[in-house]
Amino acid sequence: MKKKIKRIGILTRDCAGINAAIRAVVRTAYSSGIKTTGIIRGYEGLIEDNTIELTPRSVSGIINYGGTVLKTARAKRFRSVEGQKQAIKTIKSNNIDALVAIGGNGSLTGASILSSKYSIPVVGVPATIDNDINGVAMSIGSDTSVNVALDALDKIRDTATSLERIFLVEVMGRDCGYIALRVGLAGGCEDVILPEKNFKIKEISQEIVEGSIRGKMSWIIVVAEGKAKAADLGKKITKITGLETREVVLGHIQRGGRPTAYDRMLAARYGYYALELIKKGQTGRCVTLRNDKLSAIPLSKAIKKKDMEVKDYYKLIKLLT
Repeated sequence: MKKKIKRIGILTRDCAGINAAIRAVVRTAYSSGIKTTGIIRGYEGLIEDNTIELTPRSVSGIINYGGTVLKTARAKRFRSVEGQKQAIKTIKSNNIDALVAIGGNGSLTGASILSSKYSIPVVGVPATIDNDINGVAMSIGSDTSVNVALDALDKIRDTATSLERIFLVEVMGRDCGYIALRVGLAGGCEDVILPEKNFKIKEISQEIVEGSIRGKMSWIIVVAEGKAKAADLGKKITKITGLETREVVLGHIQRGGRPTAYDRMLAARYGYYALELIKKGQTGRCVTLRNDKLSAIPLSKAIKKKDMEVKDYYKLIKLLT
């Protein structure tokens, strides 16, 4: 006989769309007579017992804001058994029957630990700009981050064309080239440099030289931060080609901004379904979509490394250059 859920807890990481997910979780829970405790600053707040009561009114007006109203922080202490036990103590002292963890690989790994090691009912909601959750086609925040980066790149192209220069645009993507690949294709860029693909700076430079001879005046190359640094590549390209380069690091603007319509709808659907899984006792799982239908996969699968297919996208980028 499954336990009746009277109170859930929510903790988050940060990216655009998470507030929409928080709102969906709280209001779906309320409709079923379930109370909600918000955990401030993620797993660090769970260790510190830093919590707040969430109601339908307290999440009013947050759907269009980026970031997370619950704040977030890295929690090195949670990696230790002592930190994990302190987190369990907070869960029990606040009478939390189940937990919703909204975030990326780190957040879902923590959720998996609580579920598998301590038998805490947990459901994960994927939210990360890198879209690198295994078994998940789209994570909350990834659509917004691509659009934010694309908007910046469109502005950079105006300058690149006017000044007839080579621009290297560095985007986020420590282990995954999702943002770089999508922005490269949508922005009509000449090349992308990704963690998933090896590159040769001499070959890229040769293409630039040959294009220059044909009369091509400007280039934009998108660089995922996990593969290389735009500043270093720019110096090498200038040395080889003799042409002037400029580097732009987009940085944390990609994590912010008002969430797109797609991310808001995705967050609403994921948040709702997370509560449905908890009510059915189907925990230790991560929400996802399959053929645009809500479903779930084990957290143990979600936290494995995701292999992103880049060959066809990259081929198209080069074909359309």
